[in-house]
Amino acid sequence: MDLRPWLDKPVEALSKGMSQKVQFIAAVVAEPDLLILDEPFSGLDPINAEVLKDAVFDVRRAGTTVVFSTHDMGVAERMCDRIFMIYKGKKVLDGTLDQIQAAYGTDTVRVRVDGGAAVLRALPEVTSVNDYGQLQEVRCADPQALLAALVARARVQHFEITRPSLHDIFVRIARPSAVELAQEATRA
Repeated sequence: MDLRPWLDKPVEALSKGMSQKVQFIAAVVAEPDLLILDEPFSGLDPINAEVLKDAVFDVRRAGTTVVFSTHDMGVAERMCDRIFMIYKGKKVLDGTLDQIQAAYGTDTVRVRVDGGAAVLRALPEVTSVNDYGQLQEVRCADPQALLAALVARARVQHFEITRPSLHDIFVRIARPSAVELAQEATRA
């Protein structure tokens, strides 16, 4: 984990990333059967995140069961065999990434068109648009109808039918409905 140069330094003198590496080493040195990691990549630069990721997979290959607690849906998608999600104290998801994404269908399209999100929002085929600047994720009932509508209105640079990401699924679950927003407004 490249900590040898700091071997004689007090923990307080280490950066956050180095401290996390030390904590990880302390957690795995006894070769536990179960390792629980709470936000293990929080605050790490990309190089240290890669080092820690490789170390986690080494521990896992050695037979240790690893449990992550994370808010980073990308980490969960890339690293976890099973996903268990809690929202407002209740289990809302439990299964493999494939099972969870299959349950939410194929209503997601990643698209890049001249005119971007403004063009997409004007189409009746579009349920919602998540704008990432260079690329938009769109929800729609019929991706083929959306493609036909787009081709008639703009130059399509990218069009990919995909399953929703864990991030998108969590937002669908956690975003307040119009009824909930109205109830909150009447209470305020």
